[in-house]
Amino acid sequence: MIAQHSPMSVLVLNAPFLPRFSRPQRSPAVTKSATLYFPLFLAQAAAVLLADGFAVDLCDAPADGLDLPAVLARARALAPGLAVIDTSTPSIAADIDAAAALREAVPDVFTVLVGPHATALPEEALTRRPGAVCAVARREYDDTVLELARVLESGPPTPERLAKIAGLSFVDAAGAAVHNPNRPYIEDLDRLPPVAPVYKRFLDIRQYFNPNAKPPMVTLATSRGCPFRCSFCLHPQTLTGRAARCRSIDAVLGEVAWCLDNFPGLRTIFFEDDTLTADRARCREFCAAIVRQGLAFEWSANSRADLPADVLVAMARAGCRQVCVGFESADPAALSSMKKGLGTERMLRFRAEARAAGIKVHGCFIFGFPGDTRESIEKTIDFALRLNPDTAQFYPVMVYPGTEAYEDYRARGFIEAASWRDWLTPAGLHNCVVRNETLSPAALVRLCDRARRRFYLRPSFLARRALAAAASPGEMARTARAAKTFVRHLLRGSKV
Repeated sequence: MIAQHSPMSVLVLNAPFLPRFSRPQRSPAVTKSATLYFPLFLAQAAAVLLADGFAVDLCDAPADGLDLPAVLARARALAPGLAVIDTSTPSIAADIDAAAALREAVPDVFTVLVGPHATALPEEALTRRPGAVCAVARREYDDTVLELARVLESGPPTPERLAKIAGLSFVDAAGAAVHNPNRPYIEDLDRLPPVAPVYKRFLDIRQYFNPNAKPPMVTLATSRGCPFRCSFCLHPQTLTGRAARCRSIDAVLGEVAWCLDNFPGLRTIFFEDDTLTADRARCREFCAAIVRQGLAFEWSANSRADLPADVLVAMARAGCRQVCVGFESADPAALSSMKKGLGTERMLRFRAEARAAGIKVHGCFIFGFPGDTRESIEKTIDFALRLNPDTAQFYPVMVYPGTEAYEDYRARGFIEAASWRDWLTPAGLHNCVVRNETLSPAALVRLCDRARRRFYLRPSFLARRALAAAASPGEMARTARAAKTFVRHLLRGSKV
């Protein structure tokens, strides 16, 4: 009788750090609104490994409330040959510590870091704590991790074998970091298996929350990459690239239908594309297909403030409830500095047309770009009130390694941080680590606090939110969940 070969086990890990730390989002933190993103990229890698026959455990420690000892106990039971560990800038020390702890708990495990920070600074990730991190899979890592798993399953991870894996960085026998050539981006995204069954198998969707979506919700993607040039945006510059690549509409809607059948009580799908609306013709076709197939569901997405009115109408007809839009600033110099490519008049027209179409708008505003002054920021706050999105967020510019903005601020001497952990406050909230020519980090934080109070404490806003919550159980749940922590931070803000 021929013995059956057991597949190698792989641990795919969103590692412990701070309670409710949202590592997968573009600006990782413990958020004021209790946002917690799905580990979309990790889940996609898990789906690829499962489809190839590997035994996979996807562990989202922040969502499940697991500390490091609990994760290590789970790893010992699994005995993985490979551990795939996500990274972010503020958590990178803890991410590497998790890799080291895994290697102590499971001595034969090969640890590979993935994600934005490891991609931007692979040599630092490999050498910060010798022996903890075996490799880094840079940029879009689905195929890199799969090829690495196949290499590990078929033999020892010698430098000669690792050197053949595109997109991989590793430490050679002499202790030097080796960076293999980049792996080309995946052009045919339809060959990737869907992530929704991975969510169903490993995650509790009730743990995840985004203020742009009524809970319970799931996050899917219809594309990767963004053709726009915003200097601060993290994922296009570290993970997904500057060119949009799209899944077929049939594949996306097939996954949507699966979600509707398999997640009882599902209220919203959030399409977490860098910019779902970048290709307007495809967006029109996508909406028409939803209507044609009779799929009745609410959804939200990231958008730019430059959509024609007919596209907004088509989105609303297809079930789009809300879009998340980066308005960023009312100052032409700041908009030019960040390479936004939009002006305030176009933003105002977009807001009016979205309102007419019945689509809510979550507006994002950023303070502290080079040239920003107290006066220009006050004008942006005034503009935000005039624009009057349904909800808004105001943050100092967050610059992360791997982005043009980070390199610009570093070159100007505008970054004031002693370690990567300084990107967060001790409690895990976003921390301002930048200044500009005239404004200190503390001044930028105070201006953001002032903006939030001016926006959210208006009687007209409070009345509107109360009416919306009263009219819809889903809206009530979304508002209550976001307000639970947000109001406490709102009232705590300092005066300028």
